[in-house]
Amino acid sequence: MKSMWLVLREQLSHFYLVRRLSLYDMKSKNQNNYLGIVWEVLTPTISILIYWFVFGTLRQRAPVEIGGMEVPFFFWLVAGFIVWTFFYQASIEGSKSIYSRLKMLSKMNFPLSVIPNIPVFSKFYTHLIMLTLAFIVFQFAGYYVDIYFVQLPYFIFGTYAFILSFALITSTLSTLVRDVHLLLNSLLRMVLYLSGVLWPLSILADFPTLQVIMQLNPLVYLIEGYRAAFFGTEWYLVTHWEYTLYFWAVIFIMFMVGSILHVKFRRNFIDYL
Repeated sequence: MKSMWLVLREQLSHFYLVRRLSLYDMKSKNQNNYLGIVWEVLTPTISILIYWFVFGTLRQRAPVEIGGMEVPFFFWLVAGFIVWTFFYQASIEGSKSIYSRLKMLSKMNFPLSVIPNIPVFSKFYTHLIMLTLAFIVFQFAGYYVDIYFVQLPYFIFGTYAFILSFALITSTLSTLVRDVHLLLNSLLRMVLYLSGVLWPLSILADFPTLQVIMQLNPLVYLIEGYRAAFFGTEWYLVTHWEYTLYFWAVIFIMFMVGSILHVKFRRNFIDYL
């Protein structure tokens, strides 16, 4: 618990630094491109269109039922893919955030625990832009803002907390063993097909045990929560209160484990230069 509170205080006390460095990080990665930071939005947009063409058009996927409402597959896909893109990109960048900056960090004086938060916050900017674009598209599609939309900030915060907790663990392990980053890259590509992004978990209704196992993935909770907020189907965090408690229990454990690992090994990080 002591390590967890230490890392949490470091995040809060250096939030201004994280915000500035994350914005610089996003700009510096795109400064040599003609379109600049537009690629931060263009890349996931292209991916959405590809998956929609493959899974929605070629396979003629029927509308998906959410809370008694039928939603066209494209809009259903967009709402889930936005969450997935944020998680995947931020997790990959976060896992290599410490060891890729060790030389720079050896000359600077601020807590190492804020380093994984920099790429996460950098991708958070992109996430907000994607959410804004999706919001506009959904308004034109007839999915207007209603009272259920106010739960969206809660799920945004939950997504950020989940990714940061995950990045704390993977950034430490990747610094100690570089193969962890390569393994993570491969595993997360597989998780895309196991998180209810491309197909609804309701098709597993005849396999309740398998469905429960799939829902152990916290991403499923977040993705379904975003969809409930966008399409106004239910108060997801209330109607699935057991799932909500499970989700935050997982976040607490992940953040605690990540903090313990980070505090224990960060004094030795420079030895891995």
